[in-house]
Amino acid sequence: MEFYSRKEKIFGIINITLLIIFALSVLYPFVYIFSSSISSGYAVTTGKVMLFPKDITFDAYKELLKDSKLWIAYGNTFFYTIFGVLTSMFFSVTGAYALSKKRLLFRKQFNIFVAFTMWFNAGMIPIYLNFRDLHLLNSRLGIIFGFACTAFNIILLRNYFENIPSAIEEAARIDGVNEFQMLTKIYLPLSKPALTTVALYYGIARWNGYFWSMILLRDESKIPLQVYLKKKIVQSVVSEETIVAAANASFSPETLIYATIILSIIPVVIIYPYIQKYFNKGVMVGGVKE
Repeated sequence: MEFYSRKEKIFGIINITLLIIFALSVLYPFVYIFSSSISSGYAVTTGKVMLFPKDITFDAYKELLKDSKLWIAYGNTFFYTIFGVLTSMFFSVTGAYALSKKRLLFRKQFNIFVAFTMWFNAGMIPIYLNFRDLHLLNSRLGIIFGFACTAFNIILLRNYFENIPSAIEEAARIDGVNEFQMLTKIYLPLSKPALTTVALYYGIARWNGYFWSMILLRDESKIPLQVYLKKKIVQSVVSEETIVAAANASFSPETLIYATIILSIIPVVIIYPYIQKYFNKGVMVGGVKE
């Protein structure tokens, strides 16, 4: 039987209390958004919804399901996320593998250049001009390849690859394994936690991608879900006329926005629990060098 001192008990109580408060502060926005999405337009517009829904109705969702632009934006988001993550992982894995090898010529200099980009970049206007000169404005390829990889993720994978015992590589060399086979058959199977973690980082970034998609894409048939949501927010100007109109309707522009937000986070909420175990392990092992 374990006995705890008074100080340990007090610390445990304070720790649990703070964790509960933190958890509630994180959950509240989700509860509020969901409650607002199934409340009447008048209740939301007049600020009657605080936690629980008022005058429950699903008309906002019914209205969204009839909006073809929403599904086009949803499909674009899946396209940018899936192909964007595949592209990002290809460049990040191959780059990290090369940088993890001490036999790489100018290895130190290359690592410095990669780390340098974490703190300094050309700036928004030069980046935009670069996309323009490469004819990647209003292009799906510009979104996929223009933001293919980040220095942080490359360094994370590089650290993980460096921690794989060299004895495994030496044994594989004796068996005649070439460089490509070394990466695909030795390193990648041993790096599932780190690969899953980095893929999650890229996936979330792609799914939530908003700013550069808004800047670079002009055709509405190419915009992702987040840009579609932004346009919905801009269009919903709350005024006295809006409140009066919402009083006679089961939904309002605000409830449509909240319903769109709920629909946009459903895939992330479904997928995340399945990869969480890899996420925690990948961050710890890839970020600590032995």
